[in-house]
Amino acid sequence: MKNLTNQKGFTLIELMTTVLILGIIALISANIYSGYVRKGRRVDAVNSLLSMSLAEERYRSSNASYGTLAQAWNNQSTSQEGFYTLAISNVSSTAYTLTATAVGNQVNDAENGTSCSTITLSVSNGTITKSPAACWPT
Repeated sequence: MKNLTNQKGFTLIELMTTVLILGIIALISANIYSGYVRKGRRVDAVNSLLSMSLAEERYRSSNASYGTLAQAWNNQSTSQEGFYTLAISNVSSTAYTLTATAVGNQVNDAENGTSCSTITLSVSNGTITKSPAACWPT
């Protein structure tokens, strides 16, 4: 009869427990990582909106009012990296609203419970409003 106390190695239960724990850690890590990726891609919207704002001011310096997407932004309706669609609305001689709307997996982007799937920059009589405020860098 063999003495079981001299055997070395892992039991199947110990091995499966280790695999289960590693699987849970990997799942949690992947979820956290994807949130950081979405937050990093938000820069695409912010940069596009700020560039569009500069283009609007350039257009307004030569015209009586701010321009439409076709006039001020060459009708380019997607952000540089393609994670957002862009729009210009409420155009007048003193105001405009720029909107970046997320596409694809980017629609799940959120900051502290606030959805960042639509980010806007509004200018009215020289007053700039960025919303939602949580989605803009500080």
